[in-house]
Amino acid sequence: MAAAEPPGAPPRPVPPPPREAWARPRKVEAVPGTSFALVHLDVPPVTSGLAVGALVAGIVSILVSFVVGCFGLAGAQDGWGVWVGGAFALVAAVTGGAGVVLGWLGMRQIRQVAPPPAIRFTGRGVAISGIACGATGLGLTVLGLAMAALIQAAS
Repeated sequence: MAAAEPPGAPPRPVPPPPREAWARPRKVEAVPGTSFALVHLDVPPVTSGLAVGALVAGIVSILVSFVVGCFGLAGAQDGWGVWVGGAFALVAAVTGGAGVVLGWLGMRQIRQVAPPPAIRFTGRGVAISGIACGATGLGLTVLGLAMAALIQAAS
């Protein structure tokens, strides 16, 4: 254990952090009277989880909308296409709506400016893609279900 320094002695210099540190410190402040220091690190930006969730929900909505169209058109002649397509349309509508809402919330989260110690969010393109995929899934669902209903009503 090191001996305590006299009260009037200048503090010893603080050694710099090791070279293999993960991130370079933005600022190092020595704590007066001790051999400790306060290290300020930059917080790297993080991709918004809301934006990623929007993209996943939007892609699922598009995939399920194809199932709506396939079952709706395949069973339209036999009379069961709209019913089965409608059941899958509920799933596609929920995931498409979730993609749009999560994308909008993700864009809002990304736009917020935070002071430097707070986490900064990125992923604007991912959020926009989630909104676009969710809206496309909703549109394809409505289109597939409408086509199945028209074919079933005509036969």
